[in-house]
Amino acid sequence: HHHHHHHHHHHHHHHPYHPYHHHNHVVLMKRASEVLIEDASSEEKHDKSSAPPTKKLARTCPWLGTVDRSVLDFDFEKICSVSLKDNNIYACLVCGKYFQGRGRSSIAYLHSVSADHHVFLNLRTKRVYCLPDDYEVVDSSLNDIKGVLDPTYTVEEVKKLDTVAVTTQTLDGNSYGVGVMGINNVKNNDYISVVVQALAHVPLLRDYLLIPSNYEKYDSELLTRFGTLIRRYWYSKAFKSHISPHELLQEISERSGKKFMIGKTGKPLELITWFINTLHRDMKGSRKLKSSIINECFQGRILITTEVEIKVESKDIVAAPVLNTDPLAQNVSVPKAAKPEKKIKVTTKEVPFLVLSADMPPPPLFPDGKKKTNIIPQEPLFTLLEKFNGVSRQFVARTNEWRKFQITRLPRYLILHINRFTNNLWFEEKNPTIVNFPLKSLDMAPYTNYPENSGRPTTYNLLANIRHFGKGDDCYYKVHVLNKSEDNWYDIQDLIAEQIMPPEVVLSEAFVLVYELQL
Repeated sequence: HHHHHHHHHHHHHHHPYHPYHHHNHVVLMKRASEVLIEDASSEEKHDKSSAPPTKKLARTCPWLGTVDRSVLDFDFEKICSVSLKDNNIYACLVCGKYFQGRGRSSIAYLHSVSADHHVFLNLRTKRVYCLPDDYEVVDSSLNDIKGVLDPTYTVEEVKKLDTVAVTTQTLDGNSYGVGVMGINNVKNNDYISVVVQALAHVPLLRDYLLIPSNYEKYDSELLTRFGTLIRRYWYSKAFKSHISPHELLQEISERSGKKFMIGKTGKPLELITWFINTLHRDMKGSRKLKSSIINECFQGRILITTEVEIKVESKDIVAAPVLNTDPLAQNVSVPKAAKPEKKIKVTTKEVPFLVLSADMPPPPLFPDGKKKTNIIPQEPLFTLLEKFNGVSRQFVARTNEWRKFQITRLPRYLILHINRFTNNLWFEEKNPTIVNFPLKSLDMAPYTNYPENSGRPTTYNLLANIRHFGKGDDCYYKVHVLNKSEDNWYDIQDLIAEQIMPPEVVLSEAFVLVYELQL
């Protein structure tokens, strides 16, 4: 690819506003102010037609050498850098900026004349035009750019993602393994990035999203933008080893009513719960397992048994007489009021879940009553999971009842939240206990009501592990992901992904774990 700019001084296009005729600049400035008022709808109609304009036949373009792939970035919102409008947008393939246009008074046209940049890509139709001459350019050398804008996958390619390791050379000469990409942290949004990272490594969800025809019918902007991000994430011919989640962040902010917004830190658990529930609703999902890809991936079912004491008045209560206050009457016997009897009311209900939440045991207290800071306690994950064995009871003070839990259907992918935070009146306290969890062969059978030898799968392997660091608003997140095709673990923080050894994954303060059922 030629990155250097050719300055063609031969006048092969006769044009009233040639960039080298300086006396025309005054006219150009005046034209620019008119453009902002003018609506782009006239060219938009012209653009929607699928056939190229008849008067100008498609041909190769002498300016292709000026195209600079290193400045191209399609992760940002498709809006004109001048008018900020979002219809009929072209990327200038020379400087990477977005402009509306391409008719005679459009911003893109003006840019082609004033900046001497001539090759423009329509971001919606993926067609390339040469301006100001306005003819379509058909040249297979531009296919790599169109691929980065809109990555496509065949069913065969999707099937190979977890079995065939692929290395990509980026434009700057570096390389990375496909399936591990950094995600740019746009102002405190790393809590969203780690959730995207984790979900990008859920094979069933990823495979579904890589083929847009699976979900175009739902007409959900959130789903479309998430799908685009996942398609860019797994693309093997990318120009860079990281992507920016900008378009998805804008849509998350919009859809959540600014609950999750750019520049404001948030909680991965709240986000992942809101996000997958919203996607499920956008896909017209119900409580049925097959009603959306979200349910197919994450929905399990749990049986909740509630025991609450109800006081039952006894039939023959004797009213206590007025006490004799005579100091001499020491030994007057007073009949006791009969105690009300206690009855236990038991109710059971089976409910679906998408995320399973397990609580940390409180950190151990040492003889002097203080928590020792230099010893980090460790707990096996199984201690936390005992909550779900159908026997152990948890007291719920708010409703004054006891609850027991047992899983009645294990999900295909288990999102397990380890609740490290306790809120007291003044601040949020984090429990630093290390939870020892297995990377492979986590057996969930003891936490289900499956009969012995049911033949149903109950064993899980880990796919991703989100961790929280720091305090309060001054916190950040990292994620471990498994790149299945090469069977390597990576630690990813923002743009940096580094390979690590499996024991390092287990020795971390796990916060949200994503496991895959071994079928």
